[in-house]
Amino acid sequence: MYQFTFSPYQKKFRQPLLTHHGKWEIREGIIINLTNNEGKKRVGEIATLSWFGSESHQQALDFCQQLGQTITQETIYHIPTHLPACQFGFETALENLLFPPSLSKFIHYSYLLPTGEKSLTQWHEIYQQAREVQTDITFKWKIGVKSITEEVPLFNQLCQALPSNIKLRLDANGGLNLDEAKIWLSVTDQTKIVEFLEQPLPPEQFKTMLQLSQAYSTPLALDESVATIQQLKDCYHQGWRSIFVIKPAIVGSILQLRQFLKDYSVDSVFSSVFETDIGRQKAIQLAAELSNCTRAVGFGLNHWFIE
Repeated sequence: MYQFTFSPYQKKFRQPLLTHHGKWEIREGIIINLTNNEGKKRVGEIATLSWFGSESHQQALDFCQQLGQTITQETIYHIPTHLPACQFGFETALENLLFPPSLSKFIHYSYLLPTGEKSLTQWHEIYQQAREVQTDITFKWKIGVKSITEEVPLFNQLCQALPSNIKLRLDANGGLNLDEAKIWLSVTDQTKIVEFLEQPLPPEQFKTMLQLSQAYSTPLALDESVATIQQLKDCYHQGWRSIFVIKPAIVGSILQLRQFLKDYSVDSVFSSVFETDIGRQKAIQLAAELSNCTRAVGFGLNHWFIE
């Protein structure tokens, strides 16, 4: 039996994050506290992202409020699957109580650039900050925010401005149609700077993305399509063998994620949902423990928040 308390939080972005899903200005979440019988206290984080496939912030609040002041280990391991961010938050706090966290290997980060023209003026500042902690730099740039006739020329300008050793990821957040996806893949095949194109089409167009992944040299990655563990399993069993972007904070049970990655060898990229350091530390720990490749993880995001 553990004593349980929780407190909601809000974090304001330095500038709004623009994606195909819209404008995001404030990150809301919940910090949970578990205390064992010896008085040892550890924290976890519930960082919902409802437009990506998790429960809503209000659903997570309702769940916490109905628990009362105590919770058992059995209850934590049986949180319903429709509350994946709650599963992650409670299992984080429980694991931090049961097993001291450790980071066994150096992790490279991918850094998110601003969308549109701002990337052309702000990449260098982010690059200089990134070089203080690592030599191999990976950037991520959101597309599908403006028209393709605006974004492709901006992409070409960005490619010309970036140092030749940079890796660049493009993330469409499911915001392209098939014709646009083919144009982008033709462009990226020519430039050869793009490590992968993330979620070009909406999740319901999985079969089309599977076909695209086999038709171009630029690798594709699934993101919105694999928000939860069940979706990870479904896409794997339907034949996806390219890249899986895994967002631990909303994927669901940590135990089940470990089991999936033990059972199946997948090309995975662990990524953030703009959680606080509490969820971030656990997610990065899981990336170090479970990822079987050397790709940079998508946690280079601190420059997006007002300290």
